[in-house]
Order: sequence, then C-alpha cells, then structure tokens
Amino acid sequence: VPMLSIRTETDTTEGGAREFDRRVRRELALSDEAPPVEYACELKFDGLAVNLRYERGELVLGATRGDGAVGEDVTANIRTIRAIPLHLAKRAPAVLEVRGEVMMFKREFERLNERQRAKEEREYANPRNAAAGALRQLDPRITAERSLRFFAYGLGELQGAAEPATHSALLDWFAGLGIP
Repeated sequence: VPMLSIRTETDTTEGGAREFDRRVRRELALSDEAPPVEYACELKFDGLAVNLRYERGELVLGATRGDGAVGEDVTANIRTIRAIPLHLAKRAPAVLEVRGEVMMFKREFERLNERQRAKEEREYANPRNAAAGALRQLDPRITAERSLRFFAYGLGELQGAAEPATHSALLDWFAGLGIP
C-alpha cells in the first residue's frame, strides 16, 4: 500500500476550517445537501514517517516512507524504540501495517545537544533532524541512546481483521494492541 504524505492544515482560523471543509467535500464529490463530514483532529508531529509491519503479531519490518513506494529498512533501529512493541496481543491480525511518526521531544533534544556540547561535538539543528538521523544510524546502539518516541496515525496493509470504521476507532484499536 503506497505510503503517501498527509495533508495538513495550518490556517487555524474559522475561515481556514471552512475552506478545508470545502476542499474535502469537493474532493469527495459531495453535494451541498450531503450530511456534514465528521473530522478527527490531532497534533501534527514533526518527525520521520515510518511503516511498521507486523505478521501474526510479530514486528518483522520497520521502514521509512522513502518515495512512497520504497523506503529504507530501519528495522534494527526501530526495535530500539521502547514505545514500539515487538509483539502484539494475541488478537493481532495476520498482517498489520501501522503508519506513524518517529520523533524526539524538545526536552530530549535539548539534553542530546547538552551531551554533544559536553563532548565538544556538533550540535543538531532541530529535533526532526536528530530523530531522522538517529533512525538512519548504521549502529542500532547509537539509535538506542536517543530518546525517540512513536505515534501511530494510520493504516497500511491489513489482513485478518476489519478496518475500524472511524479514525478515532483506529487509534483506540492501536492502543488496545499496545501501539502508542
């Protein structure tokens, strides 16, 4: 399943919300008489998009988005992120691809740069670059030293389970499987 980038809305005014709704309704080819569209809103995290593939509840692959069709295999480094379960609950589907963001909180970024300064080494420009660089390390031990987080927001391939009906139901399902 292609892993495309998500669209975000940066105009947080009422006018921005109305324009967003008009765009969504137009793209869904909804008439003016169609019922209102239901939305789920969540924070936009600035990190690195990844796809986690579970087969029979076991994490078998972690990959970056890449070009949307082919990304980098970062499985060894994904396995060092404590928040990402290596095994899901017994009720896990045959195949589950979880889309989400690997990120570094600002306080962890500041601690990382403090350590860099203490070693008289180069500081990182921002948390996103630090997280992306950590995930692409050749040595998983270096990745493990970084305080990386993960937040799931979407679904890729799914076999052996019904897709939840709403986005919030999807997030609840992930939580029930132990996925943040």
